[in-house]
Amino acid sequence: MYVPSRRSTGPGAAGTNVTHADRVVAIGISTGGVQSIEVVLRQLDRTAPGIVMVQHMPERFTASFAARLNTLCDMEVLEAKDGDRVVNGRVLIAPGGRHMTLKRSGAQYVVEVRDGPLINHHRPSVDVLFRSVAACAGRNAIGIIMTGMGDDGARGLREMREAGALTAAQDEASCVVFGMPAEAIRLGAAADVVPLSGVAGWIRQAAARPMRVRT
Repeated sequence: MYVPSRRSTGPGAAGTNVTHADRVVAIGISTGGVQSIEVVLRQLDRTAPGIVMVQHMPERFTASFAARLNTLCDMEVLEAKDGDRVVNGRVLIAPGGRHMTLKRSGAQYVVEVRDGPLINHHRPSVDVLFRSVAACAGRNAIGIIMTGMGDDGARGLREMREAGALTAAQDEASCVVFGMPAEAIRLGAAADVVPLSGVAGWIRQAAARPMRVRT
């Protein structure tokens, strides 16, 4: 299903029927992620919590990547711009060459897109995103680290779990490269380990758990 971009209603807007995200899903993914994330997002619909995602990808590639996913998924998929709101049914992908963080603006979650040094040899970095989600959303966050080389995101996912978030890692059998999930599991950052085919279902189940009181 083609879902047209709704950015035309104003910066960060998503039309008139917007449900602000109380739950936020954060996804970190790298090598093998282009095909893997498509599997996940095609199983989710616009009732899903807002998703913020880092896919390690060079500058200028993330816009076309997001546009392609937007034609394939029921969720709205966008390359993130500074100040975009996190709303249910929307996926915001960090632009190549820029870090993305989560912050609160009144009753809403928004993303901040900024320059900065390479973190774990990456910009955008999963750790940068995950650490901001841990600090900003805490126990109302859901985090999952998926296929990828290296260890970017493992420590950030541990911070999310320590802040009370629900966390998971993709299992070895379904990963193209097991580096990032393996490190997250080794650090005790992932409460659950799930196959690629079960990631969307795990996100739905996590989102259906009773909301926790914000502190």
